[in-house]
Amino acid sequence: MSPVEMTLRGAEVLWPEGPGPGDLSLSGGVIADAPVGRVVDLSGFLILPGIVDLHGDGFERHLAPRRGAMKDLDQGLIATEAELAANGVTTAMLAQFYSWEGGMRGPEFAERVFAALTQVRAQVATDLRAQLRLEVAMTGDYAAAEQMVARHGIGYVVYNDHLPHDALAAGKRPQGLTGQALRIGRNPEKHLEFMQDLHVRMDRVGPALDALSARLIAQGVRLGSHDDHTAEDRQRARARGIAIAEFPETLEAAEEARRGGDAVIMGAPNLVRGASHKGNVSALEMVAMGLVDALASDYHYPSLRRAAFLLADGGICDLAAAWALISSGPARILGLADRGGLRPGARADLVVLDAGSKRVAATIAGGRVSYLAGDAATRFLGSKCGAVSI
Repeated sequence: MSPVEMTLRGAEVLWPEGPGPGDLSLSGGVIADAPVGRVVDLSGFLILPGIVDLHGDGFERHLAPRRGAMKDLDQGLIATEAELAANGVTTAMLAQFYSWEGGMRGPEFAERVFAALTQVRAQVATDLRAQLRLEVAMTGDYAAAEQMVARHGIGYVVYNDHLPHDALAAGKRPQGLTGQALRIGRNPEKHLEFMQDLHVRMDRVGPALDALSARLIAQGVRLGSHDDHTAEDRQRARARGIAIAEFPETLEAAEEARRGGDAVIMGAPNLVRGASHKGNVSALEMVAMGLVDALASDYHYPSLRRAAFLLADGGICDLAAAWALISSGPARILGLADRGGLRPGARADLVVLDAGSKRVAATIAGGRVSYLAGDAATRFLGSKCGAVSI
């Protein structure tokens, strides 16, 4: 699909200096500084920068719509891209586990996902990227994970620790262990032994993680920590060069990230719900306190757009500041200087919304149309009243 050559006219546009009228021209996959091609009348619509999602695992339901149905990963990723485009996302970081949990979160499945992602990139308009979520207890897998990062050009690695340490330390059987083991085809007792072995070897994690982090940073990989709970958690992460704090669980951890100049990412579903489903600190309160640099879809792509308008309509901040949390903010964290704002020379990533309902009417990624619906589709496709020649 070739990039469109056209000028969008009549819409309210969120420019870098703020919202206002004006022509937005697209040429060669970037935003042009002069009118080109056909003119499309978008009166009654809003045009905003394309959404940059820097952490989302909602793609999992497309890869395995039912237990065991994980064969055609390329088709699942294409379906994922359709959902992303329908929600105004033009750049998406797919957060894939490398975990002791196995199944869809195991190393073998991660390799399949990244291979399938390489296959489908040329077939879709949305910029699909990979994030590796590495379980830190798997020190024996660090070399293999590092090789996977290099092999697939993964630019963002996040460290997780989802072992149920309290239960394992108390000699208890973690809740849900049997069901988890059976889902991945593992004997529950063997699964418990595996978890216990990882737990008792946690003293090896610190030195091994120091060395791994240094190597990844030297290769230009961005590092994030997941679910920091205390200020000490964030300080330890920062000492390793981990400059991104994903979903800090407490105000204490978020404030420490801000003091240290680290980027803070919170979940858009948390903000839309008004609270974390796990009882952690409220993303809404943290945005109001100026502690959040970006919002991520986490597990629900529609929440990104909804969160931005909830903030703007609720008077927490204006639309420009709210939208920056899902466009220029995440782009900056990921080092993507070519997107996140509607300025000449920038990548032509944008979303067109109905001004009344705020529903997505069109999404354009890299100058290519990835989603089109309703009255906007009629105008883009060249009805008599919707498109004219310059």
